[in-house]
Amino acid sequence: MAIAKAERLMNLALCLLGTRRPLSKRELRGSIEAYLEAAGDEAFNRMFERDKDDLRELGLVIETVENLDGETGYLARRDSNRLPPITLDAEEAAALGLAAKVWQQARLAGAASGALQKLRAAGMPEADDTYEAQPSALEPRIPVHEAAFEPLMLACRDRRPVVFDYRKANSARPETRQVEPWTLECWRGHWYLAGWDRERGAERVFRLSRITGKVRSRAGAFTAPVPDVVTVRETVESWAGETATRSARIRLRAGCGYPLRARAQSVREGADGWDELEIPYGHGLDAWLVEFGPDVVVLEPADLRADVVDRLRAVAKG
Repeated sequence: MAIAKAERLMNLALCLLGTRRPLSKRELRGSIEAYLEAAGDEAFNRMFERDKDDLRELGLVIETVENLDGETGYLARRDSNRLPPITLDAEEAAALGLAAKVWQQARLAGAASGALQKLRAAGMPEADDTYEAQPSALEPRIPVHEAAFEPLMLACRDRRPVVFDYRKANSARPETRQVEPWTLECWRGHWYLAGWDRERGAERVFRLSRITGKVRSRAGAFTAPVPDVVTVRETVESWAGETATRSARIRLRAGCGYPLRARAQSVREGADGWDELEIPYGHGLDAWLVEFGPDVVVLEPADLRADVVDRLRAVAKG
């Protein structure tokens, strides 16, 4: 079965690359033996659509146009499917090899591995893999556990609006959000989506772990301009609590909250099993402190303490 499908995909790719004009489904069916053997039009249509998606997934750029007879036609232009010569030195090849190991998420892992194989087949130098030869306790990894990551990654790439249900940290129930996704960023081990919230008419940042249910794609173009990536990254930093404007004083249970200790400006050990820390206070700190539960008590400022209490009450209510 695998050999038959590979042969069918190869024949379809050759037809699309070898034509000078768009070919309709009817013409493609008459040119490929496997399509002629399909049991009926419905079976052929399903087979063709799967094959077309598989070829695009492999990197073939397939154009969909309307021919002179008003039928939808397909072709793959050679100039759109030909890369310029790629030359990499040993250090650049090693950097690519290391980057390919970073992703644990299945879809990106397969794409990275496939890209490396193609580059090596084209003559990319084989770099000495010191990370394989000398095992280390530290390995480069980007964990992706949220189911929303993959559909949002594709939506950012394809510039497609999305709809999803989102539960804010201080809300018991999720709300439906219509978003034009710009980019995904990872801070403190958490993934964030930055984009344009259509209902609020403003830029917003969403933490992927708070997206509930499926991410649904929507047709149509973006209504707001996409800003520079660097600007978006700064926004994510601010929403994730990385940009501090003042300091906060907290009590932290001894032996707990090591990420907080790493960011502390000062630490005073207590004799009662609690330490007092001074930490940078920026947007999003209240949501981060809630994650440490009963191991953290906010002393000041009062507005941060109130925000943390409100969030804990919302979580307690379910």
